[in-house]
Amino acid sequence: MRKLFGTDGIRGIANVDPMSGEMAMQLGRATAYIFKDREGRHRIVIGKDTRLSGYMLETALASGICSMGVDVLLVGPLPTPGIAFITTSMRADAGVVISASHNPFYDNGIKIFSRDGFKLPDALEAQIEELIFSNSIDSLRPTAEEVGKAYRIEDAVGRYVVFLKNTFPNHLTLDGLKIVLDCANGAAYKVAPAVLEELGTEVIPIGVEPDGENINLDCGSLCPQRVSEVVVQEKAHLGMALDGDADRVVFVDRHGNIVDGDHILAICATDMANKGRLKNKAVVTTVMSNMGLDLSLGKRGIRVVRTAVGDRYVVEEMVNGGHNLGGEPSGHTIFLDYNTTGDGILTALQVLSIMVSTQKQLDDLAKSMVPLPQVQFNTKIDREIDVLRMPKIRRKIKAIQRELGKSGRILARYSGTEPVLRIMLEGEDEDKIAHMGKELTDTIGQVMERMGRDTHLQG
Repeated sequence: MRKLFGTDGIRGIANVDPMSGEMAMQLGRATAYIFKDREGRHRIVIGKDTRLSGYMLETALASGICSMGVDVLLVGPLPTPGIAFITTSMRADAGVVISASHNPFYDNGIKIFSRDGFKLPDALEAQIEELIFSNSIDSLRPTAEEVGKAYRIEDAVGRYVVFLKNTFPNHLTLDGLKIVLDCANGAAYKVAPAVLEELGTEVIPIGVEPDGENINLDCGSLCPQRVSEVVVQEKAHLGMALDGDADRVVFVDRHGNIVDGDHILAICATDMANKGRLKNKAVVTTVMSNMGLDLSLGKRGIRVVRTAVGDRYVVEEMVNGGHNLGGEPSGHTIFLDYNTTGDGILTALQVLSIMVSTQKQLDDLAKSMVPLPQVQFNTKIDREIDVLRMPKIRRKIKAIQRELGKSGRILARYSGTEPVLRIMLEGEDEDKIAHMGKELTDTIGQVMERMGRDTHLQG
C-alpha cells in the first residue's frame, strides 16, 4: 500500500500531513539520497506554480535537499513540463514540481522527475517512501563544505520560451490569428502569452494575474466555458485553457464549442501519420478515452493502445512500446519527440501548426472524430472501502456490460488523488447509459447505507 504517492505524485491540503513543511523536508532528504548515485556535485531543480503554500514547501524541500549535500536550482513559477525541460537541459540529477495541478489553491502537491525528465516509476517512489518512514537516513548529515547550496535560475522562463518556439515549424507563423488564452492564474501566466505573441498571435489573455489564491478559480481547463464566451464575443479564431501547472490544455473552436483531448489526439495522430511521423502507426491513451477515438483512427489504419488512468502510465507505455504520441481526454498530450511529459503550450503549438499548414479551422479538424455519448458519475466515499469487490455491485456492473455489448462499455475506478469512485459509461443511447449509471450509483449507495457508511454522489 502506498503511504504518500498517488497516480501523480503526492497531493493534499497544504500545511496538513502529508503536504506539510516537515514532510516536504523529509521528502527532500530522501530524494537527494536516491539521486546521489554518481560521482561529483549533485543538483536538483525545484519549480512551482503560483499557490500561496508554494513558498513554504519550496523552502522546506530545499532545506532537506541541501542537508544531504545536494545543491538546489530554484526556477520559481514555471509549468510542470518546463521543469522537466530545465532538469534535462541543465543536466540536473532530478527535478521537483510543487503543484496540485487543477486543484484549488488550498491544496498542493509534489511530483518528481528523474534526470532524464520522466516521472518516477512506482518502484522508485516506493523506495523514497521507505527511506522516509524507516528513518534510515536520519543519521546521514554532511557538514561544513559538504552541505548543499541553493541558486536561483533567473532565465528559466526565457530558456523555456525558446524551447517551445523551436517546436513550432520555422517556415510558419501565427500572424493574423486571434486567440483567447486562459492561463488559470497559474504557472504559465508569463510563458504562454509570451510564446504565442512572439510567434505573431493576437492574444486575449485571461487568468494572468495570480495572487496566490485564485489559481484555477473559475478559470482554466476545468472551466473552459469562460474562454468559450470570450471567443464568441471577440470573434476569435479559437481559445485555449490551461490548468494550474500547464501540463494540459483544453481547446474551444471559433463557435465556442469545447474540443477535448481525444479530439486533439485524433487531429495530431492523423497529421503525423500523413507525414510519416507517427511511430508504429499507434496512439497511446487511457481507458477513459472515448471509443469514438478508436473508431475514427481505425479507419485511417491507426491503432489505439490503452493504459491505466494517469499520464505517467501513458508515458511509460510510450517509452516501452516505442510510441511518440499519447495523451488523455482531460487534455494531457505527450509528444515524446519534443518533451517527456504532457505540455499544454507545446500541444497548442502543434495544433496551431496543423491549422496553419492545412488552412483549416479547429472545428473542421475536430470533425475527424465523432465521440460516442459518454456519462460520468463520481461517488464520494468518506471511508476507505473497496466497494468494487462486493458481490452485489460486481454483479450489477457485469449486467450493465452485458446489456451494452460491443457497442458500449462501463468503467469503474478509484481516483488516485481524491476519495472518490469514478464511474464512466459509453454507448449509443445517452439516456440509456445515464439511467444505467444512476442505477449503479443507487446500488452502491444502498449497499454503503446498510454498512453504515456515508456516500455522496457528485455528478
